[in-house]
Amino acid sequence: MVVIESVIQTNPLGRWYIELSDTLKEESMEICLDIHEYAQKIEMMGEEYGGDVEVAWSSGENVTVTQINEVRQQIMAYEAEIEAKEKEATHMPDGTPNFSV
Repeated sequence: MVVIESVIQTNPLGRWYIELSDTLKEESMEICLDIHEYAQKIEMMGEEYGGDVEVAWSSGENVTVTQINEVRQQIMAYEAEIEAKEKEATHMPDGTPNFSV
């Protein structure tokens, strides 16, 4: 298993971003400006290892609690979006089976 380090950082304008690093490779850092980009890059990095990855989160020195919460909220929204897409194929929004699939 490989560990992917995910470090929340902040730029001088107060905008957060995520630095991704593959711990088995030197100089493998990627920058992600949103959660969708982050998810894509994690998936690509994980393909190299057959999906056997662990993500280790941390935050940089000047990152605020508000920024960390924004990242968490975006992750939760992304996960809910993925879950809804998976459910959409078999169920209607009210939970009844979708017979048109």
